[in-house]
Amino acid sequence: MKLLEGKIALITGASRGIGRAMAQRFAEEGAHVAFTYLSSEEKAKQLEEELKAMGSCAKAYRSDAGSFEEAAALAEAVLKDYKQIDVLVNNAGITRDNLLLRMSEEQWDQVIGTNLKSVFNLTKSVMRAMLKKRQGSIINITSIVGMTGNAGQANYAASKAGVIGFTKSVAQEIGSRSIRCNAIAPGFIETEMTGELNEDIKKAFLQSIPLKRMGQAKEVADAAVFLASDMSTYISGQTLSVCGAMNR
Repeated sequence: MKLLEGKIALITGASRGIGRAMAQRFAEEGAHVAFTYLSSEEKAKQLEEELKAMGSCAKAYRSDAGSFEEAAALAEAVLKDYKQIDVLVNNAGITRDNLLLRMSEEQWDQVIGTNLKSVFNLTKSVMRAMLKKRQGSIINITSIVGMTGNAGQANYAASKAGVIGFTKSVAQEIGSRSIRCNAIAPGFIETEMTGELNEDIKKAFLQSIPLKRMGQAKEVADAAVFLASDMSTYISGQTLSVCGAMNR
């Protein structure tokens, strides 16, 4: 039997990168995948068809995770279509890098809104359905930067550190209803975003990674499968680093 056989998973920001890899791995393991996109409609539709070909009852929803109203509407739509949500993966995220001295209020607000407020929005929106069923797994994608900080990313680091604190708090609130809440902290992962970095920056990053290579999106997705599955039923309130020992 597949690890996520028959489970309904909602993944935000899944049209590319780590989110896309998670949607693919979840489908491989038997999950029916609802996922969101904001602007990449063509990529979202391609992924939807790919997941359907794998046997998943997949559906793409256009939704801004940073909007409380849109998050609530999304949860309502998914519950209407699938009747339940077993797994929520809060993956939507952006960067607006700048040194704090030069960082605008807009750059701060955009990152906090998309990376942190979205986690509150979606978790709150699906929580009642999970509480009613007395089971569920919430997985929040944070970052190793939320633990270590990074020059030029005060907004991003703050948002991701906030996700870790949020995860621990929610795990304590809903644990008595058999609902788990964990976080995954990816390190330097090879995605479209990191592919835009110049070679000098990549070499500098690699020097800080004991495994001496970038991670793959699939490796983060594998960790998400574990936390979504019944193999992790006594794991909650934890942050699993997938970073090649960058957080040593």
